[in-house]
Amino acid sequence: MSKKRISRGKFDKLQKLSNQNGVIAALAIDQRGSMEKMLKTAVGEEHYHIDMAYEFKELVSQELTKYVSAILLDEELGFKGIASKSPNAGLIMSYEKTGYDVNTPGRLPEILAEESIQRLMAKGADAAKVLVYYNPQDPQDILDKKHAFLERLGDEARAVDIPIFVEPIVYDNIITNDKSAEFARIKPQKVIQTIQEFTKDKYHIDILKVEIPVLFNYVEGYTPADKQVIYSQQQATDYFKQASDVATRPFIYLSAGVPTELFHQELRFAIQAGAKFSGILGGRATWFEGVAAYARDRREGLLQWLDTTGRKNVEDLNEILSCGVLPWYDIYGGLDNIDVFDINLAK
Repeated sequence: MSKKRISRGKFDKLQKLSNQNGVIAALAIDQRGSMEKMLKTAVGEEHYHIDMAYEFKELVSQELTKYVSAILLDEELGFKGIASKSPNAGLIMSYEKTGYDVNTPGRLPEILAEESIQRLMAKGADAAKVLVYYNPQDPQDILDKKHAFLERLGDEARAVDIPIFVEPIVYDNIITNDKSAEFARIKPQKVIQTIQEFTKDKYHIDILKVEIPVLFNYVEGYTPADKQVIYSQQQATDYFKQASDVATRPFIYLSAGVPTELFHQELRFAIQAGAKFSGILGGRATWFEGVAAYARDRREGLLQWLDTTGRKNVEDLNEILSCGVLPWYDIYGGLDNIDVFDINLAK
């Protein structure tokens, strides 16, 4: 394997975002619209105030970053969380607008108008993250817009020497229920094709934050009574392995809002399947139950929950990640096969 060249800024920041084993054991709480919706549902819309979202993210960040390698936060609702995080945890900041324009075909991504990666760095970011909705079967003009968007994004991150995390979420224009049995049948190939595309060198994406390639509650042995089996365990294993094998850059898994225990099952299955992933960005599977604790007893209730169940959730994930998950640099042949260079000298 030829040596991989990585700029000093990107290398140092990727190491900061990783644990001592080179694994990205990170927490995600950059939800915006959905965060407010969760809290409104829990406390009652008539009792909700935006300060609750600020406080919730502040406390989650303050308590749980003691046990993770990094945290993903937005500035809009998470600015207090950015200030309260452990100094030992790296910071990934959201760079995209939440959601998409439903009146424009293609679910096109859009950057926050008031931000640049340079500005995110000035606020302490060690990496920028962008979510992109992606359907490999979309018309070519839609794909061209998204590919060009990511090429520009990659070049911006290279210019200021900071890692970029890209989170592709697959969808279909005909089967719109992404939790359905019909979508379960087409999801694996969409995820595989998406990883294959976005690990191409031209995008300069440092870490792909990807979906589990199957809808796991349709896997034999993990299917609840109200669902049918879509994948045998061998088929699911093959899909995990195929998605991993097409990646030429490090990737990590997102939790996609699934319950805590289901996310743990997914990760254990991925390890057994031989998927060469380099960590996680665990979101609601880590902290979602804390919303109910906050609704009942506000600040003190959430702090108690975070110090017990929340901490256990993170420690359980860390234990899973210690059992066969690969360091991010192993995709390039290990640390000895990486040539770290200074971009200023390179110029």
